[in-house]
Amino acid sequence: MNADTVHSVLTAQAALGDAPLLVVDGERLSYADAEGRSRRIAANLLRAGVGRGSHVGMLFGNGADFAVCFLAITRIGAVALPFSTLSTPHELRDLLAGSDTQYLIAARTYRGRDLDAAIAGAVGSEQSEALALPQLPVLRRVWLGAAELDGDAPEHEPRVAVAGAQVSPADTLAIVHTSGSTSRPKGVVHTHGQVIRNMRRQNALRDYTAQDRLFSNSPFFWIGGLAYSFIATLLAGARIICSNAEPEATLDLLERERPTLCNGVASTVLALAQHPGFPDRDLSSLRRGNLYPIMPAETRPADPELRCNLLGMTETGSVSLYGPGDADLPAHKRGTFGRPVPGIEARVVDAASGCDAAQGELWVRGANVMQGYYGVERAQCFDASGWFHTGDMVSVDADGDFYFRGRGGDIIRTAGAQVSPREVEGAISDVTGGRLSIVVGTPDPERGQAVTAVLVGGGEYDEHALRAALRERLSPYKVPRRFVALAESDLPTLSSGKVDLQRLVALLDGR
Repeated sequence: MNADTVHSVLTAQAALGDAPLLVVDGERLSYADAEGRSRRIAANLLRAGVGRGSHVGMLFGNGADFAVCFLAITRIGAVALPFSTLSTPHELRDLLAGSDTQYLIAARTYRGRDLDAAIAGAVGSEQSEALALPQLPVLRRVWLGAAELDGDAPEHEPRVAVAGAQVSPADTLAIVHTSGSTSRPKGVVHTHGQVIRNMRRQNALRDYTAQDRLFSNSPFFWIGGLAYSFIATLLAGARIICSNAEPEATLDLLERERPTLCNGVASTVLALAQHPGFPDRDLSSLRRGNLYPIMPAETRPADPELRCNLLGMTETGSVSLYGPGDADLPAHKRGTFGRPVPGIEARVVDAASGCDAAQGELWVRGANVMQGYYGVERAQCFDASGWFHTGDMVSVDADGDFYFRGRGGDIIRTAGAQVSPREVEGAISDVTGGRLSIVVGTPDPERGQAVTAVLVGGGEYDEHALRAALRERLSPYKVPRRFVALAESDLPTLSSGKVDLQRLVALLDGR
């Protein structure tokens, strides 16, 4: 049996027994339970007709149900498709259709969000065991809750080991969606061997071992949470700690579980640091990581720009640029993102000449890089030499350290998520009856960038009604945090007559 598949890793790690794999608020999942529950769910999936290569969607937040369903799907060679719990019915329908999802397992609710209603809105039908929907012709069945699949299936359990033994490291593990420069998210295809070997290398790079306890606030349905947090923890034999609770309960959890390192999006832990009781909490166990607001004073940088940042992307299976982050760097290294991780070869290419340069677009290739986008020909994902053109603009110094300079395209990065301006502009047009808008990312000290919509033509508008209408179509993080009405004559333009987006952002920032 090959060691670079989920089934092999999981059956080996089951020897850790009652040691916790995952702690989410009051929920604990041991390594033995993860193996046992995922085996039962896998048996029931096989009984329902799920097999090697089947596309199985997942709609769960961070928790044991996500973990055991993901492990069950992938250990038998089916393909896991984690979808964002923030998805609107409109977005979810597009995801299901575009990814050829055949089966869907989902929570009924998550953080007060009615996922059952979202699924009903997306599917447009009552759930049944044999769906036949014109708008989703491939979708065959929806299960609400992991419990529906977590019953005994003794006659099928022996088939789980047989199915697992047939899975190859070259088989597709997951299709993880990310925003792109078009209005529709792209499904990024990763294999078992690619992800598992990548996370083994990255665990060695950051010295993540079985003795560690990781606190992560990254959603498991995105690549940072799925690979760099959850799968990396399974491989390390360590413990991952997450929370869906209010700040006080989350702080209780951290004091109780004593994490040794942390990773995720720093802006989303500000509520913990701003809680009135935070100064009295003992979080001294946190020695490493990038969630600086909650780290002890002696390990927290005076200036985060003097610690090495991480650059990750779905297409590279999580982190692609990395550097030691446990000590302050010299002033001349301010803002560095380190160097390519093992498994990534990188170039910096000048767009005009197509030659290597000290500043330009980041191109990558190597073992960590995706197989491609689902449903897209390989030639459209990579150039003839196998390079993936990331769209990230970077510079590189004489020591080989990289610095992120922004996006060559127009993607907005906000609080760890990516937003396509074209998608938001299309939604604004739909709900306003065709009003023209320009959506950009403006500087935000907490989120990195804030989604900002310029309503072209000036005049009055009902911001409350507009925001409410957009929430029906877009995930919360995509809804503009700020609306500005400008006359067309007030828009800064280039000599070509096109809007000068850089000057527009500066204008909005100045306001």
